[in-house]
Amino acid sequence: MLEGKKILLGVTGSIAAYKAATLVRLLVKQGAEVQVVMTRSATEFIAPLTLATLSGRPVFTTFTTADQWNNHVQLGRWADLMLVAPASAHTLAKMARGFCDNLLMAVYLSATCPVMLAPAMDEDMWHHPATRENLRILEERGHHRLPVAHGPLASGLTGEGRMREPGEIIRFVEDLLDAPAGLRGKKALVTAGPTYEPIDPVRFIGNHSSGKMGIALADALAAQGAEVQLVLGPSSLLPESPAVELVRVRTAEEMKEACFKIFPGCDLAILAAAVADYRPAEAAPQKIKKGESTLRLDLVRNADILKELGARKQPGQLLVGFSLETDHEAQHARRKLREKNLDFIVLNSLQDPGAGFQGDTNKVTIFAKDGHVEAFPLKSKREVAQDIVRVLIAAQGRSN
Repeated sequence: MLEGKKILLGVTGSIAAYKAATLVRLLVKQGAEVQVVMTRSATEFIAPLTLATLSGRPVFTTFTTADQWNNHVQLGRWADLMLVAPASAHTLAKMARGFCDNLLMAVYLSATCPVMLAPAMDEDMWHHPATRENLRILEERGHHRLPVAHGPLASGLTGEGRMREPGEIIRFVEDLLDAPAGLRGKKALVTAGPTYEPIDPVRFIGNHSSGKMGIALADALAAQGAEVQLVLGPSSLLPESPAVELVRVRTAEEMKEACFKIFPGCDLAILAAAVADYRPAEAAPQKIKKGESTLRLDLVRNADILKELGARKQPGQLLVGFSLETDHEAQHARRKLREKNLDFIVLNSLQDPGAGFQGDTNKVTIFAKDGHVEAFPLKSKREVAQDIVRVLIAAQGRSN
């Protein structure tokens, strides 16, 4: 609940501005006091009267109303949280550069509270280098940026750039304001992607992992204030958060060495990488030429990084593993949870449509060492990451 919390809601010029009505209603229902500030272009998408009626407060759009000055300094100091939803590409650019040509920007520059951004724009705008740079600047200031959703856009295209739904935004606000510390000051290790085990200088043994799940987890942990080191195998993808420290590796042995170095100083570790179980006993120094109709490879076991970290785990550390299964899923997940000394294991099954490698969605069940089991429906991998992080925050709270 957000009882007594003061939320300053900035609404900017985006088709998603219509969702502000539902957002205000939900915030008020949660017990929050809501003050709305709109840009002039936002009023073309939703009437100020609608938001004033729902919030029970006048909506401010200009520096003065009749003969009264709308004190931007006072507004900026009043709130427990400044939430900009939707945050258009134009407003994000202004915020990054400190432009002050409307009341919302004056309030932003006067704000002494945390700032949360819910971006909304078309996909090409979202991926434009200028937008990425503006977001990087704002995140480096400590602002909390919500991930965008994938779906139908105002242009008629389908892609990334949709503002999160109001109910989802409420959960982000609750996570920030209801959890006093979140994961601020905690150190986290995440692994992601495949490993490539060389056969010769050209060929390797690998798998279809894209790294999307682990990268989403790194971003979600960083959004909660954790200091994250992401050990990433061969992948063309990168974390969105500039706060994530990237450690590049290629082989299982390199990933093991990186994890062993980082883990002792961590409060929590999530091993989401798809590490190859075997590697060639010897990698040929030159490209293997075609010869006989068959080629025999001698394979040796790679180290079980998760199990070895479980053996090294100290009191107070949380260790989370992943289990991708094709049969007897729950049985295998519980066995791994026990044998590898984990606190949680996240099960996903290749039997579930939309789950597993490469795709943008996943369907998981989280098993805890205390016997608690929580199953989640099919969601985007970013939403799955947020669910997992919420579980870890709750576990951290119980252990403190």
